[in-house]
Amino acid sequence: MPRDKTESHIKVNNAIREEFMEKGFEGASIRSIGARAGMTSAGLYRHYPDKEAMFSAVVDPLIEEIHKWTERHKAKKYDLVDKKAQREELFGESFADMIMEVVLPRKDEFRLLITAAKGTKYENFVHDYVIDNQGEFMAALDFLKKRGYPVKVVDEEKLHMLLSAYLTACLEPIVHDYDDNKIGDYMKTIQDFFLPGWMNIMGLS
Repeated sequence: MPRDKTESHIKVNNAIREEFMEKGFEGASIRSIGARAGMTSAGLYRHYPDKEAMFSAVVDPLIEEIHKWTERHKAKKYDLVDKKAQREELFGESFADMIMEVVLPRKDEFRLLITAAKGTKYENFVHDYVIDNQGEFMAALDFLKKRGYPVKVVDEEKLHMLLSAYLTACLEPIVHDYDDNKIGDYMKTIQDFFLPGWMNIMGLS
């Protein structure tokens, strides 16, 4: 009877996730992952060429969804500006919504990305994401100004600090593995706290 490679692959991926969640990337071992999956190291290498490829297999789908959401979010905002939307409408969707829509269904993968990626190309993911958003934020301010919105000039160092604080706050309930209802309540609190501040520093309050 032929072996079911799909079932085997699922078992391998589950073993990879468990190993990295328990030990982090640096502490995880191929031998231990193989034992969890019920196969030899050689058998494991038939699925993935190395340990980093194993880690990537778990977190890459989530990262792709985060980037897709970010691009959709950016397109929506620019479309609203072109339509001369009211200032409040520009803040109708936020990073907190991305947490609820994209990250929450993949909490385990996200916790891996944030807490267990040291030693991989993803270990500075949050910092890199902040830098990307910082550039997008400055470009958006310029776009708003050209479209007649009374925006203020924002110091980039201050912006970096604020974005880091905002994103870190949004990530806290995921890192601490709160239940879904508590995360939803936490996100609302974060929005209630940060939204007036964002509108103020941008000159849109």
